[in-house]
Amino acid sequence: MSGFDDPKEKETILEEYFELLRFPSVGADPARLKNCVDCAMWLKKWLSPQGFAVELMQAPKMLGTPPVVFAERRGSEGAPTILFYGHYDVQPEDPLDAWETPPFEPTLKDDGRVYCRGAQDDKGQFFAFLCGMRNFLESGPETIPTIKIVLEGQEESGSAALTALAPEIKDRLRADVLLVCDTGAAAEMRPAIMAGLRGVSHINIRLDAATHDLHSGEHGGIAPNPAQGIAELVASLHNPDGSIAVRGFCDRVTPPTDEERAAAEAAAVSPEEYEKITGVAPVGGEEGFTLTERNSFRPTIEVNGIHTGYGGPGAKTVIPASAIARLSMRLVPDQIPADAMAAIERHLRQHTPRGMRLSIEERTDGAAGFRLPLASPVFRLAASVLKEMDPRGAVYQWDGASIPVVSTLKTCSGAAPLIVGFGQPEDRIHAPNESYGLHQFERAMEWARRILGALA
Repeated sequence: MSGFDDPKEKETILEEYFELLRFPSVGADPARLKNCVDCAMWLKKWLSPQGFAVELMQAPKMLGTPPVVFAERRGSEGAPTILFYGHYDVQPEDPLDAWETPPFEPTLKDDGRVYCRGAQDDKGQFFAFLCGMRNFLESGPETIPTIKIVLEGQEESGSAALTALAPEIKDRLRADVLLVCDTGAAAEMRPAIMAGLRGVSHINIRLDAATHDLHSGEHGGIAPNPAQGIAELVASLHNPDGSIAVRGFCDRVTPPTDEERAAAEAAAVSPEEYEKITGVAPVGGEEGFTLTERNSFRPTIEVNGIHTGYGGPGAKTVIPASAIARLSMRLVPDQIPADAMAAIERHLRQHTPRGMRLSIEERTDGAAGFRLPLASPVFRLAASVLKEMDPRGAVYQWDGASIPVVSTLKTCSGAAPLIVGFGQPEDRIHAPNESYGLHQFERAMEWARRILGALA
């Protein structure tokens, strides 16, 4: 065995891991483009000694976006082709004052966890897999699959560049299996195979009224108030029972099969466990559905942020001239992203409060969700490998989160997706004090060694 069993190799891996984490590669921020390019260059430099031919690619007509890292290492004659996907971009670090350590200075604490933005999502997960891949290649196996690697810098903001690029290079993406390490294990680190992911779309809206902020005494009761209007507008998206009120949005929602529902419930977290993890009872969403159904098989519309008026100390008695809301939609299989977005826009325009002007500042139709057949041969192989790693065996999960470009890569590569990750709720991805345990890192390395050997 290699990896963390060797103290010297462990030191080398952690040194490399920390170098990767120090890049503030926030792909959604144009001001961080150079940081993203530097991170991509570092990955090219790291992969090349492993025998990979590595290119940094730009999507057609999308210059000025983080590059896509594409790497390929030819394998043994007749061996299958593996396509591995990950992303090197990370979420913004705000709010800074909530971090206990600098967000881009990795810190290994006594609890055995590395704290840093991207420690888990997805730098920690994909880099652990790549380190396990390196162990596998260095072990001198008799048969080696052809390995292709795609690492992008825009997953957290919609994967626009890779989505545009993938059809242009689909012949180079051709593979038998698509491996992804960007999801979570079940409770107590029991292995989990992702049998489906929801799709995701985004829209940012703006309400305008007066040409400037108004005195709330002189104009209150007369001028339309965008702060109040944005609250009314986002509240109109849902019915009192939590169901989605947007006409046409849920028309194509296909419920899970009895087999899928049973498998999902078998791996479900209890309401009590959920409240312990998050500090809040799981009472959001539609009435009449279980926690697991709401998270895995139902679409959602969520308000990610509302920005308006005065937010400083004390009081400032104004009627703000404008208000902004940021919305995201999680989509389930058979929903068409463009149709869902059209339904949202139609609803927002129909419910714009009087005296205010609605504008769409940004929208991303995103990608559709998908569910995979439980009888898939690659699932059976993965379950066998994971049983060797953990005698409890693997469970199947349908993740409520999204990796938007996986649907595109699945279509362009023709590969069977196999999504296995080792995240845990305490990792706090997308939040301050994100972290990843070294035991999780080791498990991802072991998974890479074993699954590549099994596929070969």
